[in-house]
Amino acid sequence: MAEEGTVIGCHTLEQWTDQLDKAKANGKLVVIDFTASWCGPCRAITPILIDLAKKIPHVTFLKVDVDELKDVAEEWKVEAMPTFIFLKNGNVVDKIVGARKDELHLKVAQHQ
Repeated sequence: MAEEGTVIGCHTLEQWTDQLDKAKANGKLVVIDFTASWCGPCRAITPILIDLAKKIPHVTFLKVDVDELKDVAEEWKVEAMPTFIFLKNGNVVDKIVGARKDELHLKVAQHQ
């Protein structure tokens, strides 16, 4: 299901848990994009995220629609979209709130 160089959409709790477990097991940086279909800035940042995933295949990029997986969004205390959470070994190492392209590039480079 998960391919390197792509942004992986998590549409069920099972997919979400599976992706987190895999990433934790292999020690990869995980960038989670909490998004919503109705969110303009989310749509604007999507091509940038896809481009990053292609350029940096050893980083896992996950996309979670907050309306699809409300419980996950609440658990991670997501209050605005887009919110990017950076995980390493299952621990939060950084967070960006908003469609801030330059900061997204910077944080991925910093933590990979």
